[in-house]
Amino acid sequence: MTGGSAIDGRRLLARLDAFAAIGATPAGGVNRPALSAEDRAARALLASLGAARGFSISQDAAANLFLRRPGADNGRPPLLIGSHLDSQPTGGRFDGALGTLAALEVLETLEDQNIVTAGPVELVAWTNEEGSRFSPGAFGSQVYATGAFPWGWQDTVDNNGGRLADELAATLAALPQAAERPLGGSFSGYLELHIEQGPLLEREGALIGVVEGIQGTRWLEVSIEGQVAHAGTTPLADRHDAMAVAATIIARLQATVMPADANARLTVGRLTLTPGAINVIPGEVVFSIDLRHPSGPEIDRLEAEIIRLVSETAEGGGCHASVRRSMDVAPARFDKRLIGIVEDMAKRRSFSCQRMFSGAFHDALFMARLGPAAMIFVPCRGGLSHNEAEYVEPHQVIAGAQVLCDATLEAVAALAVA
Repeated sequence: MTGGSAIDGRRLLARLDAFAAIGATPAGGVNRPALSAEDRAARALLASLGAARGFSISQDAAANLFLRRPGADNGRPPLLIGSHLDSQPTGGRFDGALGTLAALEVLETLEDQNIVTAGPVELVAWTNEEGSRFSPGAFGSQVYATGAFPWGWQDTVDNNGGRLADELAATLAALPQAAERPLGGSFSGYLELHIEQGPLLEREGALIGVVEGIQGTRWLEVSIEGQVAHAGTTPLADRHDAMAVAATIIARLQATVMPADANARLTVGRLTLTPGAINVIPGEVVFSIDLRHPSGPEIDRLEAEIIRLVSETAEGGGCHASVRRSMDVAPARFDKRLIGIVEDMAKRRSFSCQRMFSGAFHDALFMARLGPAAMIFVPCRGGLSHNEAEYVEPHQVIAGAQVLCDATLEAVAALAVA
């Protein structure tokens, strides 16, 4: 294995540069919102590169874009490999694009070396993974997984009033050469290469992350209702200060949840005060909690503990509190067979590797609900992502793509006889 099927690292690095120029920002990042003109330009370039190599091009109603390389038996479900092309407003050049272009490199390597796979291999570029312009994120993979669009999606608008339905239609129309295909469909397996978006691989000196799953996420909205009063005339004993209660709750959560469990993640990312005047005791405070953990039962336990703490603290501060769950995404465990293949391929190349869980959403989260799926991570400098300074060393890019290529060959053969 170590002597064959070598990818063309220079070609891949050049492709990353070419795509990074589409929506490039002055600070070296990428601004390529989903379904934007820049996103359409990236999709058009990907389609043209695939067509030049003889791969068939298709897209479904969610604008998920597919490049297909046939195999010996094209009646078999394809092995899917890919990621996404859209970015955050001040995103980096590797998030999503690395996995998509590495998948293209895999198809081209198979073509260059005249390798006949047991079944077809398809590259997929998912629509709107980031969710920075239109919610929800991972839109394309969720629609693929369910076979239907979410309720009310036609009315979704961006910050400038652009309608999701209109932008989706324009994006589909921009690739008339792509054949139409139905939503969803069977597949033999799914592999996705991505940057880690965190510091663990770099800290451990590992070149490849063998991803075992994606942690679950639960969003909570906490509302504290107190009493508006004058900041200068109201003594402590007479205050029902919603902000003081909220601050106590947040401080206690930060001091207990993550320090007690290295796998837990808790973030308060949004906080609003009413009436929001400098000389008025807040009568209402609403704040968000982003709660994550690889274990579903542990998320349930933490949510119950948060509700208890919120209630007790609010009562002690003379306030009323409520907690509303606004989002709940269950953890995903990846396929053991594919995990083993990824790990074996990394070791055969003598690449240092580490098993780990993903702390971020990826399209693989929803693909794992349908069939065998796994992910490959490579480090990013300083753990920075969703940032124009996001950076992956060239040798890390090439190593990740090589493992994807090796794992693709191994998986398409193994799953064809499963």
